[in-house]
Amino acid sequence: MGKAQYKTKQMSEILNFLQQMEGTHVTVADICDYFKKKGIAVGMTTVYRQLDKMVSEGLVAKYVIDGSSSACFEYIGDSRHECKEQTYHCKCEKCGKLIHLQCSEVENLTQHIKEHHGFKLNPLRTVFYGICSDCQKSEICCIDKKS
Repeated sequence: MGKAQYKTKQMSEILNFLQQMEGTHVTVADICDYFKKKGIAVGMTTVYRQLDKMVSEGLVAKYVIDGSSSACFEYIGDSRHECKEQTYHCKCEKCGKLIHLQCSEVENLTQHIKEHHGFKLNPLRTVFYGICSDCQKSEICCIDKKS
């Protein structure tokens, strides 16, 4: 009986953390760091197991962007479950930051590609690569310092 309560408490703690981070992507390492800072011992395998359970229940979305990045997770809850179909991502090629993108302009592009090219994009696996605004700013600062 103790183990069942322990797992339930861990799942509750992980879910609470994800709800606090709603709208952002987190990795298993982020979750483990959070618990470590709180002084709570939670194994990485347990976090993966609990996240997989939450993904199958539709509470959490899992994003695997490419083979070189860790999977990201996002709390979507019941109310946003339908919206996850329209989620795209931007990945910074310098710092690796992942930006959650829901934009009508992207939806227009998706519709164009479907209607004019007969190709339906998978929004959960569509990633736009480029340079984030923070990295662009640091590039400008470096150029200014050189002149």
